[in-house]
Amino acid sequence: MTAHTSIVVIGGGYAGVLAANRLQAHPDVTVTLINPRPEFVERIRLHQLAAGSDDAVAGFEQVLHPDIRLVVDTAVRIDAETARVSLASGGELDYDYLVYAVGSSFTAPQSVPGVDEFACSVAEFEQARRLRARLQALPAGAPIVVVGAGLTGIETAAELAELGRPVTLIGDTLAPSLGEGARAAVGRRLGKLGVALRLGPEVRRVDGHGVSLSDGSRIPAAITVWTAGFAVPQLAAESGLATDRIGRLLTDETLTSIDDERIVACGDAVNPSGVPLRMSCQAAIPLGAQAANTILARLAGTAPAPVDQAFTGQCISLGRRFGTVSIHHRDDSPRRAYIGGRTAAVIKELVCRTTITALRREARKPGSAFYFRGGEPIRAQRAATAAQLVTP
Repeated sequence: MTAHTSIVVIGGGYAGVLAANRLQAHPDVTVTLINPRPEFVERIRLHQLAAGSDDAVAGFEQVLHPDIRLVVDTAVRIDAETARVSLASGGELDYDYLVYAVGSSFTAPQSVPGVDEFACSVAEFEQARRLRARLQALPAGAPIVVVGAGLTGIETAAELAELGRPVTLIGDTLAPSLGEGARAAVGRRLGKLGVALRLGPEVRRVDGHGVSLSDGSRIPAAITVWTAGFAVPQLAAESGLATDRIGRLLTDETLTSIDDERIVACGDAVNPSGVPLRMSCQAAIPLGAQAANTILARLAGTAPAPVDQAFTGQCISLGRRFGTVSIHHRDDSPRRAYIGGRTAAVIKELVCRTTITALRREARKPGSAFYFRGGEPIRAQRAATAAQLVTP
């Protein structure tokens, strides 16, 4: 390894930006960040973008260390043998280390006809912006269906219902990741907003006029918003790197690819020791810090530390004025306690703002980002499964 180390970060989301900033703690590195957009997207605000209450973007100059080179392009292949990344524009970038932080995205389920053609999404910036344009052209009383009763679907349904839109939320179980009390509070607030819940029946077909359910019923909709499930980009798999069945890069406990010590991963698209963390901003930022720490340790000639982070809870906005915070154990399992109402809305907004603040602080002072540690049950589960890691 030469004295000057070239590091390429693929992905300018929460994990990638945090990792890139933290790597600036080393005096002899050159960091290049590849991102398909020229602006940082606040993904946790995309439901607000769709509803028209926030633009969900920040300039990279606000969140990136000034010495980081930003390349607005898309990585299309990683050649681990030659340590090179190929770009959609035709260019190539060589690296000494690579941070794989491609995040997650929406993919239409092939088992449900019409989703790809007729449904909207809020999983990506461009999708949320298209939904916003459609909503602006839609008569106020036109019905909207939101498919997916997880946190994204709930936040989207509540945001639209607060605007006076008639909304039906369809899913299996309402907010399954929340504690029982928090889940009940979410249900009560959705009821006050006028959101109609259809829990249980599956969506069998989507068309331009509504959705058909497995119980034979039909729900009319001028717009259908599909929020059920996320996928990850297939860059790692298509590059011949070992991944799990959905395409997350397989790594050891230091977030290092099981194929190549020069490739380290973080965010939604990493699977450490077969026990991936919940896809979330809450996990992405600490994973970005830990991925950078792994590279910095190797540059210093020391052993990288294993993943060590803990969860605290899940925050959900229910429109602009109310919310729910489910308090969780460190392994992300819910406690009985929760916070609701206007206080929870303030907490959720504070979380959104401090997320950007944390990236800015890391850009100014690499190594400053704080995250909770001590997720012992998660580490124990990884220890029990790490030996089972195999290349698919």
